Amino acid sequence: MALLDNTGVASAVCLLGRILISVIFLISGISKVTKPAATIAYVASIGLPFPQLGLVIGIIVELILAPALVLGYRTSWVATLIAAYCVATAIFFHRSFADPNMLLHFFKNIAMAGGLLQIVAFGPGRFSLDARVARPGDSSDRARITPSKKEF
Repeated sequence: MALLDNTGVASAVCLLGRILISVIFLISGISKVTKPAATIAYVASIGLPFPQLGLVIGIIVELILAPALVLGYRTSWVATLIAAYCVATAIFFHRSFADPNMLLHFFKNIAMAGGLLQIVAFGPGRFSLDARVARPGDSSDRARITPSKKEF
């Protein structure tokens, strides 16, 4: 029996994954709150309109949605929004592919979006607020999707 066939272990791995992917957003969000002028200047420097709005969007995603992801609250919706944010920031802020550092950051954001989409696809696991409020009979612990035998 594979280790992740145990729903408790699989759910613990889901929780750990949600925590690990959220850390970067939490750190970045704290930076945005403590140094808002730097974020506004950076958004303005790439030519996007309303840099103050960019700051607010960043703070909402990084300090409201990321903790919601850790807690497993409305996980699919939250992970989808954060994935979209990752793709948008990759496109708008890391598009200078001649710079190897920017290229790396572009693909870092794309990879984070991919990890978040895995959360969308497979769910938050049992250790989440979503699982605690699920109606009886709902499958809130979708840590692994196992195809039925008919599909083979």
